[in-house]
Amino acid sequence: MAWTDICAVEDLVENSGICALLNGQQVAVFLLELQLQERRVFAVGNYDPIGGANVLSRGILGSVGEQIVVASPLYKQHFSLTTGRCLEQPDVVIPVYRVKLQQGRVWLNAGQQNQQASAA
Repeated sequence: MAWTDICAVEDLVENSGICALLNGQQVAVFLLELQLQERRVFAVGNYDPIGGANVLSRGILGSVGEQIVVASPLYKQHFSLTTGRCLEQPDVVIPVYRVKLQQGRVWLNAGQQNQQASAA
């Protein structure tokens, strides 16, 4: 699958999200500081299928147990940033995109992949 240059890493705000377009689809991109000096970038579909709106880039980041999640700003469902699965409704899954960081840039893979998908 093709990789697309989305933005510079410095365009991202730690522990927050931005919305980007990838092949005409809205994607929520997050930069998280997970542990001391460990930063990772995650990308998921921006569309909240339960709330019916493109809002996940504005969600609240955190963890539930071992899962790194974004909580939708609408009804507060938690979506895993690594699998896309909704913790409250496991049959609901959002797209997860592969991410790579290269020469200070964030690249996303155009083919979504609902597996572990982040870049350090």
